[in-house]
Amino acid sequence: MAFRPRRALAVFWKDFLDLRKNVGLLVSMAVLPTVMVTVPIIVVWTYVNTPNQADLRSVAQFYDSSLPLGASAARFLIDKTLTDWFGLFLVMPIFVPILIASQSVAGEKERRTLEPLLASPVTAAELVAGKSLASLVPAVVITWAAFLVFSVGVDIVAWPLVQGPLMPNALWTFGVLVIAPLFAFFGNGVAVLISARVSEARMAQQISALVVLPLVGMVGGQVAGVLKAGFMYYALQGAVVLVLDLVLLWASIRLLDRERLVSRWG
Repeated sequence: MAFRPRRALAVFWKDFLDLRKNVGLLVSMAVLPTVMVTVPIIVVWTYVNTPNQADLRSVAQFYDSSLPLGASAARFLIDKTLTDWFGLFLVMPIFVPILIASQSVAGEKERRTLEPLLASPVTAAELVAGKSLASLVPAVVITWAAFLVFSVGVDIVAWPLVQGPLMPNALWTFGVLVIAPLFAFFGNGVAVLISARVSEARMAQQISALVVLPLVGMVGGQVAGVLKAGFMYYALQGAVVLVLDLVLLWASIRLLDRERLVSRWG
């Protein structure tokens, strides 16, 4: 059956209206961006206000033993914080779609609203496209908005030390515009697959959320000095996630086939 964008958009609009009515979910979606923006700004502010603290040089030399004596340890640590924090920032475009997509399939079963949707002529590809858009659009918009607030906040608190704008730099701009949407698609794909296999939205969220653990582990490796993050490091992560996205898209279309869902949940 041919793919008809109008039917996919109808699925998207239905899920978008459901999202607007779910106050608890909207509050949950707002908590993570608030933390992701506030914490690094406070860390940068701390470095700016204690630039001559002796401990800062020790910490900086832990990460780079060749740091010149005349170089500012506070400035070095600010740059490192901004580079490493991008890895943790990527948790947001993964997690927000998980919150939404888990509701869009398993949640529909709980509310018993999936049967009318399955009775419509919508195809599996249209269903996947519509439900994916309903979680991807809010996730990407929230990520970009958080990035804007983050950039302004960092520049304001860092200005007394650096006397110039730090953000947006090339790494963050490329990462937020290119890599973050790929991670959002990944989070959405995982949540759609899992929510199609379980009966409760909460269970789908809990299981899907486990996918962020490797990402958090890699950030832990960066903070511990085991991994060194940079442009190519994050670009490689994006390339791997792009391949995973294609696999998840193929699997989602197969799993959300209408006859499969009817036979499983009917």
